Amino acid sequence: MRTARPLQRGNDALRLNPVSGQMDDERKQHKFVSFLFYQAVRDLKPVWMLEDMRTMETFYWEEDAKQRTYSPSEALLYAIVHDHRAYAQHLLSHYADEALAMPGERFCCCPSSAPHLAMAVRYDRRDILGHILQVAHRQPGLRSYMNRGGCFHLEDGKTPLHLACELLRADAVMLLLGNGASPQAVDRNGMTPLDVILQQLWDSKANVGAKKSCLDNLLMFMPEMRFKMKSSLQEEPKCWSKVLGEDKLSYLIGRKPAPLFLIAMQRILAQLPPEQFPKSLDKLPIPASLKPLPKPPKQRGHLQVA
Repeated sequence: MRTARPLQRGNDALRLNPVSGQMDDERKQHKFVSFLFYQAVRDLKPVWMLEDMRTMETFYWEEDAKQRTYSPSEALLYAIVHDHRAYAQHLLSHYADEALAMPGERFCCCPSSAPHLAMAVRYDRRDILGHILQVAHRQPGLRSYMNRGGCFHLEDGKTPLHLACELLRADAVMLLLGNGASPQAVDRNGMTPLDVILQQLWDSKANVGAKKSCLDNLLMFMPEMRFKMKSSLQEEPKCWSKVLGEDKLSYLIGRKPAPLFLIAMQRILAQLPPEQFPKSLDKLPIPASLKPLPKPPKQRGHLQVA
């Protein structure tokens, strides 16, 4: 008695179901074509070419989704990742509302976050970061944009300022604070950006200079000392004085007032309009050495704000 031959996977299965095999081939082809837009942004292709590709349904592919085009928001994320400043400028200048809108779910799952701002901080795209902040000031619906928490599933609700402190981006810290980001914002764990820096100083002696630069920038915008780790500083002053220095520790826990220079800078910075920062800081009639200006980014084709 002959036994039935079991069905084999692979080529036999495709021969038995040619329609399924054809669909798989088409799916692979769609995936390949959709990658071409990402690759074109990565290769810094001209803006006109990228816009032609973005607005063609051919170049967008997503499982079980109808054909559509890439949104300005999704394209801006690609431009940030690959530091395509000219394309970022184009998107922000011509599609301000749409470019800073939430991208599709495959890019971000939390509708209350600010993924473009967080991405610019994460990849240290200071030119694009500054442009995003200026555009956000001009949009009435983005007044709280700088203080939006990140994805609760991936980033514990950290704001872009938390992220800048975590990654030791001192210039991004200054840009965000000068543009109105709150130094008192808390993440899901109740940590302020100051707590993030203090925790890093406590955990490791690496990159102490960068950590203290972030700390100094934060303190210029914090006339009130409210942070979660304050009790830790009060309970272990000897240990913390080795980390921070006696004077700074005494100021943080309220034993001494702030130094006169810090008080003066706090009051000056509080008077500067956020929508004009950092230009307003640069115009102050004080010595350049006293201005905590962010360092200019590396040259790669400047963004010009419209």
